Amino acid sequence: MNRPAFTKKNISITILISMLLLLLACTGKKAPTVDPYIWLEQQPKPWKMSTEQVNAFLPELGKHFPDFQERIKAIAIWRIGTPYEIFKLGEEQAPDTDPIIRLDVSDCTGHVLTTLAFGQADTWTHARQNMIQIHYKRSTAGVKQPTYESRWHFTADRIRSNPFTVDISQSLIPHEKLDSVTVILNHKKDGKELLPLDWERKLQVFFIPNDQINAELMSKLPPVCGVAFVKPSFFDQGIVIGHEGMIIDQSDLIHASQSAGETVRIPFLDYYFPKDGKPFFGGIMIYTFKPLPKTNTIKNTSATTTTGITS
Repeated sequence: MNRPAFTKKNISITILISMLLLLLACTGKKAPTVDPYIWLEQQPKPWKMSTEQVNAFLPELGKHFPDFQERIKAIAIWRIGTPYEIFKLGEEQAPDTDPIIRLDVSDCTGHVLTTLAFGQADTWTHARQNMIQIHYKRSTAGVKQPTYESRWHFTADRIRSNPFTVDISQSLIPHEKLDSVTVILNHKKDGKELLPLDWERKLQVFFIPNDQINAELMSKLPPVCGVAFVKPSFFDQGIVIGHEGMIIDQSDLIHASQSAGETVRIPFLDYYFPKDGKPFFGGIMIYTFKPLPKTNTIKNTSATTTTGITS
């Protein structure tokens, strides 16, 4: 058997390579990595994914975006273009048989809450469990069971009381510059219930009025946050919030837009103050996203195999 010839040149090259490897190890430098947002752009769109593809995607998403807030932002961006359909989340049982979680379509609240659920999951099933934690209230026994009655139907109620979407409106501007309204949620002007819940809540809501919504306010926002739009014309119906979405980078709104027919990204101030007219809303509430606890108490349900995405 022929042995390789070890010349002085070969030995010198070997020593040089060894020294470079040692230097990299000592300095802690790593090989250049791909920009995670370039990776994200290369992934299939969520409404085209199968359950199996989602299961493969989520762990990789966690590797590229290990920070919780950055991962929420990434999922929101990934979902731009999702077709809009209103009121398409349910309990997979009567009276609302729509899926508990889905990616094929979205409305404004669906976009926010399912993004929060998928942002803390490594499988489709895990995301569904997260959605139950986020979208439903605990029973008196401390258990969360997905029922129509236990769902957070009213955004103002959720922002004020849900530990995963926390109101920070009062911390952003002086209290005397806030506006407020007291509404009995789910109680219409004629005294009837808006939704058949046998539930109502008298709630005082503080919000940021239109004359305080400007570039200075935007500079005070977290890099990722939720925004809920106050709709005064809805007060007589027992509703405070008429729309919601997410603000990223203290500048852009990502929201499921009924007029556009899909989830879109637009500069927030351009959306809020249209050039051809007055604002559609009377003010906003700002809220932050909080991660779920490591262990959750969720009652198992006889869910269908409906995934809400293509198979």
